[in-house]
Amino acid sequence: MSSSEQLIEIVMDNRSYNVSKSKLIEKSDYFRALYSSGMREAGEDSVQLQGLSAPGLELVLEFINTSKVQVVNETLEDLIETASFLQVTPILKLLLSEIRLDNCVEVFNLSEVYGTHELRTACLKFMSCHYHPMLRRPEFHTLPAELREQIREMRMRGTATLVAVGDFVGTCLDLADQDEPWSMLRYGEREQRWKPLANNLPPDMVNVRGYGSAVLDNYLFIVGGYRMASQEIGAAHCYNPCRNEWTHIAPLNQKRANFKLVAVSGKLYAVGGHGLSTVECYGPEQDWWTCVSSMPDPLTEFSACECQGMIYVMGGYTARDRNTNVLRYCPASDTWSVLHTCPAHVRKQQMLSVEDIIYLVGGYTRDLERVEHVRANAAEDALTVQSYNVRTGEWLQLRASVSKSGLNLTCALHNDGIYIMSRDVGPRTNLEHRVFLKYNVFSDAWEAFRRFPALGHNVLLCSLYLPNIL
Repeated sequence: MSSSEQLIEIVMDNRSYNVSKSKLIEKSDYFRALYSSGMREAGEDSVQLQGLSAPGLELVLEFINTSKVQVVNETLEDLIETASFLQVTPILKLLLSEIRLDNCVEVFNLSEVYGTHELRTACLKFMSCHYHPMLRRPEFHTLPAELREQIREMRMRGTATLVAVGDFVGTCLDLADQDEPWSMLRYGEREQRWKPLANNLPPDMVNVRGYGSAVLDNYLFIVGGYRMASQEIGAAHCYNPCRNEWTHIAPLNQKRANFKLVAVSGKLYAVGGHGLSTVECYGPEQDWWTCVSSMPDPLTEFSACECQGMIYVMGGYTARDRNTNVLRYCPASDTWSVLHTCPAHVRKQQMLSVEDIIYLVGGYTRDLERVEHVRANAAEDALTVQSYNVRTGEWLQLRASVSKSGLNLTCALHNDGIYIMSRDVGPRTNLEHRVFLKYNVFSDAWEAFRRFPALGHNVLLCSLYLPNIL
């Protein structure tokens, strides 16, 4: 500080602090207004303050002098109160980068009290971005239920985007960087091309097959599965599109593969698996899996989905016979019911729901009224879509795409249709291009897109809301 620089004495509660007048004017809107007001106080060498805390004033004056401040939870309120009163905007902007899991609820509450709009908005954005970790903090549940729901809904304010995850081993010219082994791609609908998203999956997810996947609160979960050496795993991973990163969550209690992971009412359910009837439920609030009621019988090659708050299971085999029943699980009562009998036996299909209609996509379908010894042939490998009305029990056979395979496909509900990655009917290869098409659920019509620009196995298609900055 130069010897010619004017010092102002700040007095409060019999304490005084000497601060550079030019720095007060530079960093505090309060003092800038005071010294440009023409009032009598503007010409004095001291300023009397009242009603502020000494710790808060000392922190703010330290920042005015040094441009540095120590942000700790114990003095957050003192700091925000004083910075707001003296209108030290740089401190409030600095606090935007100091929001953490352990202080964001307190900072939010203080921003409400002292009317710091920008800080309030930043806290809401942070809590939305870290929504599941916030659910595990007791202070988060002190916020009003309407506000917590608003924070959850903020996660869906991005652009609804198709995302592909897989063990991609090669790419064609559609992708920006052919040399990178991209394992996540996003589809730009306007440009009609796939673009890289996240570069790498967690190492322990590579070459895992038979996993369960589901989207909950705009998080993508990939759980369980088996490695090529055939050992089943219980590891669970979560992709957060708000941060474009993967994290580990609690593993399954029971290792399982070729099962179904279903999101219902804020929870995940891992249903069955190879030779298993057991079911586990994951609550993001606890980051833990608990066992719930098992299916009536172990099933293989079945499928499941959520519809109207229930889990429906169809197709596959029991240990004794084909499963032709529709099973329904009620999470509220933790009970299973056996509903209608299916007119056909389906296995390895995919299931999705729109309102009270379940769509069964692909798989092996056998009409139970046909003669049993009639052998399936290559022509039966067609991409079929069936619907099941959970309210009336009505089954409908919808339009098929006979030139596309109904086997080993992946699909996702997105906007007005079911988007599907399959392959042309013909000889199989170990590594093959996927065909990319859409079934419109409202017009019962098919639309084909350009080929998927990657070779690989174990491809997953899902729909996520991506921030516009990605």
